[in-house]
Amino acid sequence: LMCTGRAKPWNVLAVTFTNKAAREMRERVEALLGPGGGGLPWLGTFHSISARMLRIHAELVGLKNTFTILDTDDQIRLLKQIIEAENIDEKKWPGRQLAGLIDTWKNRALTPDKVPKNEGFHFADGAGIKLYAAYQARLKILNACDFGDLLLHMIDVFQRHPDVLEGYHKKLSHLLVDEYQDTNVAQYLWLRLLAQARKNLCVVGDDDQSIYGWRGAEVDNILRFEHDFPGATVVRLERNYRSTGHILATASKLIARNEGRLGKTLRTEDIDGEKVTITGAWDSQEEARLITDEIEAMQSKGDNLAEIAVLVRISAQMRELEERFVQTGVPYRVIGGPRFYERAEIRDAMAYLRCVVSSSDDLAFERIVNQPKR
Repeated sequence: LMCTGRAKPWNVLAVTFTNKAAREMRERVEALLGPGGGGLPWLGTFHSISARMLRIHAELVGLKNTFTILDTDDQIRLLKQIIEAENIDEKKWPGRQLAGLIDTWKNRALTPDKVPKNEGFHFADGAGIKLYAAYQARLKILNACDFGDLLLHMIDVFQRHPDVLEGYHKKLSHLLVDEYQDTNVAQYLWLRLLAQARKNLCVVGDDDQSIYGWRGAEVDNILRFEHDFPGATVVRLERNYRSTGHILATASKLIARNEGRLGKTLRTEDIDGEKVTITGAWDSQEEARLITDEIEAMQSKGDNLAEIAVLVRISAQMRELEERFVQTGVPYRVIGGPRFYERAEIRDAMAYLRCVVSSSDDLAFERIVNQPKR
């Protein structure tokens, strides 16, 4: 779009799903445009782009443009304070549970006044909506917002200030979105508002790969795209470059049984490769034994342990595997662990910096007032 002159960099909004993807895409765009490319497009995740917009329009939602974005830990600490202030037993009704409920509401673009009354009973015998409202009020006092607010506030700005939305309509001529099958209601509304004037929206997604329903993703967003944007062109990308023939055939046969999908016929020009093996185990301990036995058999044939990987769906499944590896003396390495910004010492350093930037950030002050202890 930019190299052919159909759009200037500042006319393009490109939304990716992860910061890693955004970084990689930014590097590729910079390499393509070269020196003096005229700047970069609006490129990032839904939340990073919304944060950039909100810094510009913060006063329209009662914030200063120096607002702090709370992470999960600070969010839960704040909710604990609000729960205790309402004389609710935090052990019975933990802050983490309320944080999850509020996050669900924000993913559905529901402000406290829009949450269905019956859903308030999902927490503390009906106090859920009241606590949500108190939480939002406290965030304003702290000049802060959480990740859900970044989209929620911008939807509010777009709906209540048509002149602001019109400005973005004039500025953004091309909207491109990746992993569209994983968008939630709030992200969908945000996009609809930005795309409604020009209807120049291109999304990439795979309805068969929607795996984030547990955190609010709505696969219906991609299933009804042609209905939402009449005249849309659908391009099926059916050639697979990643898998061997047998793996692709197995996956296609399995996924074909799903209901509510657009459907496609995947093909590959790769070799058929080895056939897929399916093994049933009675429980997780037997599964760990079977996997360990297979690894030892491969090792005895001369296979390198560094070329063997065990993929698990959730980290809780690792316990039996690790115990079995220790018992049998199979050396292993676990990939994963606390993320950099979730480490206590990094969070402490960030809290010090937040206090430097904003004297009203009470949550950051509470974290560092006696850290290190003195």
